[in-house]
Amino acid sequence: MSALYEFDRPLIARHGLVCGVDEAGRGPLAGPVCTAAVILDEGTVFEELNDSKKLTEKRREALYPKIIENAVSYKIVLVGPEVIDEINILQATMKGMREAIGGLDPAPALVLIDGNRCPEGLGMPARAVVKGDATSACIAAASVLAKVTRDRYMTELGRRYPQYQFEKHKGYPTKLHYELIAQYGIQDFYRKSFLKKRGIV
Repeated sequence: MSALYEFDRPLIARHGLVCGVDEAGRGPLAGPVCTAAVILDEGTVFEELNDSKKLTEKRREALYPKIIENAVSYKIVLVGPEVIDEINILQATMKGMREAIGGLDPAPALVLIDGNRCPEGLGMPARAVVKGDATSACIAAASVLAKVTRDRYMTELGRRYPQYQFEKHKGYPTKLHYELIAQYGIQDFYRKSFLKKRGIV
């Protein structure tokens, strides 16, 4: 049995429904940040589950429908670049996490957040878990949903705007991406605040 489940099981036994929360896309120059919240019951086990960053794209894609089909509840939220520019990436991420948690039905008794801080105003017990996506099964499941959802979004954006090649870099600040921005300029799907910090706008 994976250590991820060994972390969750005593918490489920003590609290009942435990929710894991994670995000994808805090660092890119373009596109939304994606947050996901997932409740797994004690009997749900995915042997291949791990931190989404440690899984291949193929394995994440295979896990995605399994998590959705077997979760007690899940919610995925995208927060766009205009909101990120308005309130900053940290607050945009916290906003997405609150909305994802609030969209769960039934509601969890305990929330586990990947990272070192919890969103304010949840109205329920919450715990920050550093490197939670490599520690907790429900956080790892949330990391897969968030990562796959955002990657699919950016791949579709790449189909609509092929000159930016989003399917290759997903909006992250790579050498190729900087070259494409210099060549084609910026669009509404760019995070202007991120570009400003880098002296691009």
